[in-house]
Amino acid sequence: MPKTKAEKLTPTRTKLTVTVTQDELAPYLKNAYKSIAEQVSIPGFRKGKAPAQIIDQRFGRDSVISEAVNHSLDDFYQAAVAEAGVRPMGRPSADIEKMPEAADAASELVLLFEVEVRPEFTLPDYTGLAITVDEAEIDEAAVEAELTSLRERFGTLVTVDRPAKTGDFVELDLTAKVDGKEVDQASGVSYEVGAGNLLAGTDEAVETLTAGETTNFTSQLLGGEYEGQDAEVELTLTAVKERELPEADDEFAQLASEFDTIAELRESLKEQVSQASVFAQGRQARDAFTETLIEQAEIPISEELVEEEVHRHLEGEGRLEDDEHRAEVRVASEKQIQMELLLDAIAERENVTPTQNELSDYIYQSAQQYGMEPTQFLQAISQGNQLQVILAEVTRNKALAVALGKATVTDKAGKPVDLGAFVAVDTEDDADDADEAPEAVADEKPAKKAPAKKAAAKSDDAEKPAKKAPAKKAAAKDDAPAADADEEAKKAARSAAAKKAAATRAAKKAAAEEK
Repeated sequence: MPKTKAEKLTPTRTKLTVTVTQDELAPYLKNAYKSIAEQVSIPGFRKGKAPAQIIDQRFGRDSVISEAVNHSLDDFYQAAVAEAGVRPMGRPSADIEKMPEAADAASELVLLFEVEVRPEFTLPDYTGLAITVDEAEIDEAAVEAELTSLRERFGTLVTVDRPAKTGDFVELDLTAKVDGKEVDQASGVSYEVGAGNLLAGTDEAVETLTAGETTNFTSQLLGGEYEGQDAEVELTLTAVKERELPEADDEFAQLASEFDTIAELRESLKEQVSQASVFAQGRQARDAFTETLIEQAEIPISEELVEEEVHRHLEGEGRLEDDEHRAEVRVASEKQIQMELLLDAIAERENVTPTQNELSDYIYQSAQQYGMEPTQFLQAISQGNQLQVILAEVTRNKALAVALGKATVTDKAGKPVDLGAFVAVDTEDDADDADEAPEAVADEKPAKKAPAKKAAAKSDDAEKPAKKAPAKKAAAKDDAPAADADEEAKKAARSAAAKKAAATRAAKKAAAEEK
């Protein structure tokens, strides 16, 4: 067993000095001789059959030793890490301080490794940690907003003969020219005025136009060969349509939900708004909880890892020269690394292990975010060696939920806040969970960032309750229906929804009669 000496250079960086005898190097020497013999042709010997003495004569034993050392570095590094008990957080640098001498069997190989490691810190006690959040406010305006959103899904578009205004749906023909040359053109573009997802200046150009009118404006192109260049855009408005909403009455409640009356639907929406308020309190509690623990723990930060993350982020955005943005990204990266270290420590203290259901749910949600099928997403992360990253994310999310569940959360009025739904975890005791995802526990090598969505510890969206109608909305349409949607299709959809809602009510009635 090679001897390892560990020296802490900084709180986050360790130097490992590894001393290897020639006996310990012998297996690698044997493989080196075999490898060289298979690569060269030596007169009088078949390829791969030349003995060690002949290879030494032809190429020198020092060359063989060099070959052996190069192929042994990773094994000796892993052994040194295990012996020293350090936990690497980055790629190591390696150097050879001393090579063994070919003529001296007692001479040794001395290797030097430097690597960023997980720093030591004391995890504060968080049981009973007092956290104060805002009071949950449930007002009629929020309920009305939810009801309006639901009505919009069942709205119909009606052509109007007037100037366009914010909220209308319009059809546009667009032509872009750069220096008088046409570089792009699109016809029949459906757009909701005010959405802001077309070229800058579109909203201002469209407002007050009526069908058949044309205007011009200058805007910066967002893609293609001329991306970033100013273009003269000619815009022709061909149709203006407004969305008519169904009346908020019992008939609408039966169409859009499983409820018989609008009063029941409103009550359900009120519960939904209430749940959203609790989740907002949960996010606020989570942020205060982690910030408090990070401050108390005084977690050291690896400047090397921060700089690597900042460079990767800015390079991906093409903003390496943006010093102001660099400062913002640096602060976020420091906080992110401290957060991960904190949650890893909590996971160890709480002995957190994700269940197969939790892993599957995370993969499913991530696949939805990227518009992919779960199997397609899983294949992508497997090919990118990202399964270990996914496992780490799910573990950290669960660790945060478990720890936050032990804090004492009250609102500003002193009322206890129940975050049971927010911190719920799968308590299934499945000892085989880790075996179900063997690839996820692959190498100890530093993993790249997953493309997947950050989990509950870092993403507001991840904890939001599924925003669904309190009803079964089989016929619900997109928020921005195409301006030329077929009216017959709309009727068919509404009919299907009504039939489904009626079936639900019939089932409820039958169940009641059986009692």
